[in-house]
Amino acid sequence: MSLNKKSVDDINVAGKRVLCRCDFNVPLKDGKITDENRLVAALPTMKKLIKDGGKVILCSHLGKPKGEPKPELSLAPVAARLTELLGQEVKFAADPEVVGPNAKAAVEAMKDGEVILLENTRYRIEETKNGEAFSKDLASLCDVFVNDAFGTAHRAHCSNVGVAGLVDTAVVGYLMQKEIDFLGNAVENPVRPFVAILGGAKVADKLNVISNLLEKCDTLIIGGGMAYTFLKAQGYEIGKSLLDDTKIDYCKEMIAKAEKLGKKLLLPVDSVTVAGFPNPIDAPVEIQTCGVKDMPADREGCDIGPKTAELYAEAVKSAKTVVWNGPMGVFENPTLAAGTIAVAKALAETDATTIIGGGDSAAAVNQLGFGDKMSHISTGGGASLEFLEGKELPGVAAANDK
Repeated sequence: MSLNKKSVDDINVAGKRVLCRCDFNVPLKDGKITDENRLVAALPTMKKLIKDGGKVILCSHLGKPKGEPKPELSLAPVAARLTELLGQEVKFAADPEVVGPNAKAAVEAMKDGEVILLENTRYRIEETKNGEAFSKDLASLCDVFVNDAFGTAHRAHCSNVGVAGLVDTAVVGYLMQKEIDFLGNAVENPVRPFVAILGGAKVADKLNVISNLLEKCDTLIIGGGMAYTFLKAQGYEIGKSLLDDTKIDYCKEMIAKAEKLGKKLLLPVDSVTVAGFPNPIDAPVEIQTCGVKDMPADREGCDIGPKTAELYAEAVKSAKTVVWNGPMGVFENPTLAAGTIAVAKALAETDATTIIGGGDSAAAVNQLGFGDKMSHISTGGGASLEFLEGKELPGVAAANDK
């Protein structure tokens, strides 16, 4: 699926004011950035716009200030860190209303190749409602709009969709292009065999993804909390494991759909169980492993067992394309992380194109030290899920067609 959208390579922004929407929604602890993957991922687009001699105005949201200025969610620390990463000053425009006197004066004074960062776009109540007033404010600052924020591409907000409709030139950045190339190709035009691995807690979060991927992939592997609803649908005792009661029939339908389409649907054959969910999440737990046919009624499954891990790793070995979204168990607990580690390891050792669909799986792969072994780790959890569902993302749709 080629993007057919104009990108930064199709334009030259010399002497122009460029508003670039990035995803700087980074975790902060005591005002310090604890994970700067998203900042690093945005550098190539920024460098291209600077090299062209554009006046580069960066914007992003951070957290959920819900339409009011919250000092702890200011982007000031991001401006400071970007200054170091780019090796040139990124001036911070501190305006509670985002496009205020400070930002306007800073843009007015810009020379070609300079960079400023606006305050958190969600300080404005209109941002998440795509309200016209804020879109117009943002558009008034620029001649060209570049969207490089895949993490919010599934939301129609002022800073990605509203503003794009108000400027003549709206294109996507390199990160956005890379996300769409990897995720889009994996789903629409994969090199086969194509194996999809889905985990995470709830079936409800992945309904359309399961259905869509069954049509596209050769093998679909299910792990995590959502696997227990599938096991229940097959008539197994699941004890106190997570159950999506209203989704048992849906799971039966998906099992039937896989059979009808001649696709392999792999479910756990054994499970790691605990007496009760760990509290806190990383507390020591006593585990027992059992086959799915012998789950005790008073225990809770919290990870795939070793036989399942082996089965899943085996399925990955012959694959040419693998997409993975969602952990296999409660990976935040070292005792319950074995299944997730086994899958990450299998992906790290295969020659296939490996795509990690953001969110918890991206965190798991990075924490476990396998990040550099993956072909692509998506920067957007929700956005990559909607992509895998086959939905059109408003943030992508808003860019100019080629």
